[in-house]
Amino acid sequence: MPPIDTLERLGETFALDAPTDRKRMLVIVNPYATTVSDRLKNLVVYALQGRYEVDAIDTKGKNDATALAREAALEGYDVVVAFGGDGTVNEAANGLHGSDTPLSCLPGGATNVYARMLGIPNDIVDATEHLLRVADDFRPRKVDLVQVNDRVFTFCAGLGLDAAVTERVDRHPRLKRRFGAYYFMYAGLEIFTTRYIARPPHMEVELPDGTTFAGVTTLVQNADPYSYFKTIPLHLAEGAALDSGNVSGVVLRRSTPTIMPGVIFRMLAPNARLAKHRAVDQFGGIDGLVVRSTDGREIPLQVDGDHIGDVTEARFSILPQALTVVS
Repeated sequence: MPPIDTLERLGETFALDAPTDRKRMLVIVNPYATTVSDRLKNLVVYALQGRYEVDAIDTKGKNDATALAREAALEGYDVVVAFGGDGTVNEAANGLHGSDTPLSCLPGGATNVYARMLGIPNDIVDATEHLLRVADDFRPRKVDLVQVNDRVFTFCAGLGLDAAVTERVDRHPRLKRRFGAYYFMYAGLEIFTTRYIARPPHMEVELPDGTTFAGVTTLVQNADPYSYFKTIPLHLAEGAALDSGNVSGVVLRRSTPTIMPGVIFRMLAPNARLAKHRAVDQFGGIDGLVVRSTDGREIPLQVDGDHIGDVTEARFSILPQALTVVS
């Protein structure tokens, strides 16, 4: 937890020469996020008031951040800040996409992938100071989103093994908060041994040119890296970027005990390429794709690290420059 005087001094220092026309900022706070507390929220808001007119609202349940962000755009806020994990950021992006109201982030989750992609520090004190400095060089820019069925996401989506792990972790928030990445490892091992060795779900991936891949897990990226294991970036597909106008991804053909150790090694090793694994197909530079169940079973789907349901079909399409961000 950052010391009280550190954040207090930030606000006081930046308030000394603050402009008279401060920008209006709405901070959407997920009070259940891994590192968020009432005390920390109050300190951060106090510091941000050194440069902005700040309102802060806690979310109370799923999709609250979407409704709050949409309302903020209609009310004319200059910037909306998602203070929580990547799930909070995703919900805020769903409320802001298509508007000119910029989104920014403060790291309050276990991983904070999107904040890191935008160049926002992963330490809350450093991130707060970063947003204070942004007020003096406020330059919003457009980035892409991807829509899957009726939901948009900012950086990644997955069907199959990783989504099943996400669903399990989401059901145990206390363990997620306490053990972080290690609980993901435990859940992944349990789900792999109980569901994916003997009878994994089967799916087909169809690209716009008619190319198809068969597999048991599909990972789709709007940016790189796909995620982080603690501080280690996980580079899966190649060529993905927030403003590239296309998506990339990989398909895992099989999930057997002989294949998975090599897959995990290539995900974590800095110089290894997952796409070169014999059980992996890669795609990229496309504006959409369709993933279908081929055995009639529903497949778990996650976006930006949150399980959003089980589906028999997922239709992906790129939304170029659909979100405004400031960082």
